[in-house]
This record gives sequence, structure tokens and C-alpha cells, in this order.
Amino acid sequence: MKKLILLGAFALFGSMNAQSGFKLGAHVGLPVGDAGNAYSFTLGADAAYLWPVADSFSAGIATGYSAWLGKSVGGITIPTMSMVPVAATASYKLAENFSVGADLGYGFLFSSGSSDSGFYYQPKVAYTLGNGELSLGYQGVSKNGYSYSAINLGYSIFLK
Repeated sequence: MKKLILLGAFALFGSMNAQSGFKLGAHVGLPVGDAGNAYSFTLGADAAYLWPVADSFSAGIATGYSAWLGKSVGGITIPTMSMVPVAATASYKLAENFSVGADLGYGFLFSSGSSDSGFYYQPKVAYTLGNGELSLGYQGVSKNGYSYSAINLGYSIFLK
């Protein structure tokens, strides 16, 4: 029992180095794969809350909003598609200013009065800059073999 308490104390106090609390940000991106033919670029906002779990590791919840701006294809303009994810998020600090992470959950898609949803994923790498971070991620929603995905560049700030 003593070892378990000692291990818990080390995890709690060691985790104080991990980023935790509210994180708000914005991103821009380029659609790739199936979505690259119909959409020109993405814009979005992100929000998350992270709790320290262990030394250099945080986990929490994430959501946001992404707009996939449609292209004009053969004289027809593809309408903008909106996506709202509800996901679990995790981040592991590899070095002083460098971390890797992922969001996994469900993505809700809305476009021209119709809606759909599917598996949401976003692996990412981030570089910490003071109270914020610059990130590069691959965001996507997948359903029935079709995927809306984009490579995103984002910036987030931690609110203490």
C-alpha cells in the first residue's frame, strides 16, 4: 500500500510540468484525400480542458468548430460543410517545448440542411511558445469508407 501511495504522489507532483487547464485556439488547413476534390481550405476554432494524469502526460475533453469551404467544380459551387467534434484528448510532452497528442471521438457534419456524423480523429504535434502552442495536425471524420480530412496548422493558448 505504501508503494501505491508513493507512486500516486510522484505522479501527482511530477505531473505539474504537464500543460493543464483550458486551452483555446484556432486553425487553418488544406483538405486532403476525398475532401481535397470538393473543398478548398478549412478554418476553425478549438477548445479543450486537460487534466494532468502523470509526469508529462495530460488527458481531457475537446470540441470545436471547423468550416470546410467548398470549391466550384464544373460550374457548381460545393456548399460549405461544418464539423463539430466531441472527443477525448491526450498530450504527451516529449521534451521541454515539444509534445505529441491525439483527439479521438465523434464528429458531427452539417451542410445545406443535411447532417451526418462519424469517427473523429486528430493526431498532432505541438511546439510550446510561452503560454501557447503552435501545432500541426491531421484532422478527419471517417464514415463508411469515406473521409473528410485536412492537414491543419493551429495556435492555442492555455488559460490558467
